[in-house]
Amino acid sequence: MDFLRPTSWADALDIKSGRPDATPIQGGTDMMVELNFDKGRPSALLDLNPCRELFEYKEIDGKIRIGSGVPYVRIINRLGNQLPGLAQASRTVGSPQIRNRGTVGGNLGGASPAGDAHPALLAGNAVVEVESAARGTRMIPIDDFYIWVRKNALEADELIRAVWLPPAEGPQYFSKVGTRNAMVIAVCSFAIALYPSNGTVRTGIGSSGPTPLRAGPAEEFLAAQLPWHDPAPLTDRVLREFGTLVAAAAKPIDDVRGTADYRKHALAVLARRTLGWAWTDYLTERKAA
Repeated sequence: MDFLRPTSWADALDIKSGRPDATPIQGGTDMMVELNFDKGRPSALLDLNPCRELFEYKEIDGKIRIGSGVPYVRIINRLGNQLPGLAQASRTVGSPQIRNRGTVGGNLGGASPAGDAHPALLAGNAVVEVESAARGTRMIPIDDFYIWVRKNALEADELIRAVWLPPAEGPQYFSKVGTRNAMVIAVCSFAIALYPSNGTVRTGIGSSGPTPLRAGPAEEFLAAQLPWHDPAPLTDRVLREFGTLVAAAAKPIDDVRGTADYRKHALAVLARRTLGWAWTDYLTERKAA
């Protein structure tokens, strides 16, 4: 196995162009586990740590651009107010050591359905910035990014440079179920984001399908049911119907972490709870305004 170490981002793109088989590595929190347990051994590793521009985040034209090398801990500490859903998801990732090294870019590159960042990125309406030496930069909406189990929309010579998200304009929440309380892969996970300006809702489902998913019918139902302009507590009927529609959108399987039936049940509960939290925040904000 070759270990390729570029001197800059441009150099990394050139190397990837000549070695499309090379697997990018930054925090290495997933890759090192696979290597240690001999679950996979790529022909080459492309170390992106020398590309320091990947560790930057900034606000540009009303959007937050997070470099693919920004670790979870920085999202938690620096961007929690602007991107609460992604910050909440970041807090559930592994241990403090993993949060110091792991990145959203790595989650996107691995494209595991169980990745904690994915539901929040779907709910937050993210756009993934990728680049190749031959074709330059292109922007991939998050809805088009996930193709199949551990497969994303990148071409063989492309690398993830950044992810773009609009700052939250309304409440956002993320929650997951695991086989224990910490340092665990999600049995299932769910994220919700409210968009009061246009009366819409976005969701994200994790670890309950071949890819991270959105619950389209649940979003449409909720957008029509929420009393945006005359806020009032939600009825139990709305909460339960939303949970039912979220569960129906999932495509889970039975595996060592949980059964398909359990995942659907848990998702319905997570959907009701996160919606309840988000709507309570919205009511509080409206009363304070």
